[in-house]
Amino acid sequence: MLEEAVLRLVPIIPSEDIYVVTGRHLVESIREACVGVPDENVIAEPCKRNTTGCLAYAAAHILAKYSEPTDDLSSADIQSRFSMAVVTADPAILDSESFRETISSALSAAEKHNALGVVGIMPSRPDTGYGYISVSDKPLAGCAGRVAVYPVTHFHEKPSREKAEEFIESGRCFWNSGMFFWSLSTFMRELEAAQPAMARAVIAMAEAMRLGKHDKVAEIFEGMENISIDYALMERARNVVMARADFAWDDVGAWPALERTQPRDENGNVIVGNPVAVECSDCIIYDATAPSKHDMAVAVIGARDLVVVVTDDAVLVVPKDRAQDVRRAVAELKRRNAKQI
Repeated sequence: MLEEAVLRLVPIIPSEDIYVVTGRHLVESIREACVGVPDENVIAEPCKRNTTGCLAYAAAHILAKYSEPTDDLSSADIQSRFSMAVVTADPAILDSESFRETISSALSAAEKHNALGVVGIMPSRPDTGYGYISVSDKPLAGCAGRVAVYPVTHFHEKPSREKAEEFIESGRCFWNSGMFFWSLSTFMRELEAAQPAMARAVIAMAEAMRLGKHDKVAEIFEGMENISIDYALMERARNVVMARADFAWDDVGAWPALERTQPRDENGNVIVGNPVAVECSDCIIYDATAPSKHDMAVAVIGARDLVVVVTDDAVLVVPKDRAQDVRRAVAELKRRNAKQI
């Protein structure tokens, strides 16, 4: 999927200008996978600092790499030379041409209106696993192309099912795709207003990168708050626009996505591996145990609308409509310092 994400971009962005930002433990694996970018474009964050840290790190890297040695990196004129398109690798996207047209429109509108841009997905169901975006009822005037771009009025956190149904009925709410677009000058201006310490950290990291002071970069990065870009910036930004996606999009990062991508048996179950399912209906049963390691059998009896996942070191049982709550179990395992995390 990472390779597919790169290939979708290459027709409009040269591979040498595409970067994969990841954790240190994945750098070599991604390079060995040959996903379509130069090895030096797979860059590692010093530690985990959520999506704000990731994008701040990427912005600093771009400023350091593409600026001149004598440039004042805090200058808006210098920052305005560069733009960022932030795309994700986890959704399934089949219409690459429409995808490229949409993100080009989002970036163009963001640059033209000095705004932060985002891509919104038309909801196909009242999903509680996504954030939602409310937009104005009238699109922005003067945006080229057939993709509609709207002023954003509000960001909504992951809602209850009832609230998600209200969002869909309104006709003006979209799923937040997690894809963002901006000129660096706009990003820095909005970040300075919303999170001034983080804005200063971007410039400090860029200056340290330019001088090759990697320990200093790590020190600055580790001092950043661990917070998502939605909470840190997008919900507080003063000028945000949304390009409406006309391509099919499916975030396959949660277990219920298997129902949309895998065949079902005669009882509506998605069965992966070799589990035993007795009188089960509309379940997702995923047996990823390695037969060579032990002789464990997996059996599910009389269940309905459950996700059951068994791996060599973990078992998950959760109602399908609460699959997003797996993060709560992960948080508790981390609190216990579980060796599986």
